[in-house]
Amino acid sequence: MSEQVIGRDGEIVKRDETVVRPLNRWSTTVHLLLQHLHDKGIENCPRLVTVEGEYNEVLTFVSGDCYDYPLQGAIASELALESAAKLLRRLHDASADFLSLHQHEDLVWMLPSREPYEVICHGDYSPYNVALSGEQVSGVFDFDTAHPAPRIWDVAYGVYCFAPFKTDPVDALGSLSEQVQRTRLFCDAYQLLEKDRQLLVDTMVMRLQTLVDFMHQQAQQGNAQFVANIRDGHDKAYIKDIDYIKENHQIITAGLLD
Repeated sequence: MSEQVIGRDGEIVKRDETVVRPLNRWSTTVHLLLQHLHDKGIENCPRLVTVEGEYNEVLTFVSGDCYDYPLQGAIASELALESAAKLLRRLHDASADFLSLHQHEDLVWMLPSREPYEVICHGDYSPYNVALSGEQVSGVFDFDTAHPAPRIWDVAYGVYCFAPFKTDPVDALGSLSEQVQRTRLFCDAYQLLEKDRQLLVDTMVMRLQTLVDFMHQQAQQGNAQFVANIRDGHDKAYIKDIDYIKENHQIITAGLLD
């Protein structure tokens, strides 16, 4: 049996073709969601294998190449961008009836639910949470942040991460016009409706501000991960990105609607 540390300061381990991760209070709900997605034919996401004692879950391993910022190589390609959007659409469509099959009050989510409850959002749909085969996004993982919300809530964060609308010189990719073009490609591949395209920039801003607020809330409650994030200035980076998106609101929206 081979083991390899693959994330979160040694807490996540790849064991043969499975992943061992810490259990959380929302894990049972996520297990139900993952099974639901597989029942709907979404095979390129994890599924529960077993629970080990009180502390760990064992999930199937999603194979493929993984990337992080800065976006270089296959993950920066237009094919990766479009295939990511198409997979997100499949996830959303498959999850649309999840709440109707479960008692809402019995479900526990890491992040607050957000009305209207159109789908179950992934919550952190980003380049570092997908797997690639060549330039094709072939899988998605880390559903800890999943929660009920409108489609655009997830699309907005996906666009922010894949365009990406980041101002940090290490994480940034391309000019504003290239970012707008990538946004258009993502929304076209997802088949985002025009009414949602008109709301996309405002939703991106709202989504990022909600993230910053959540980070501060968790840090104030003593969550070590978020205390470290605040100390390292991650919240300030998001705030700079919010300002950048606001400044270019008209240009981005025009590029989506043209």
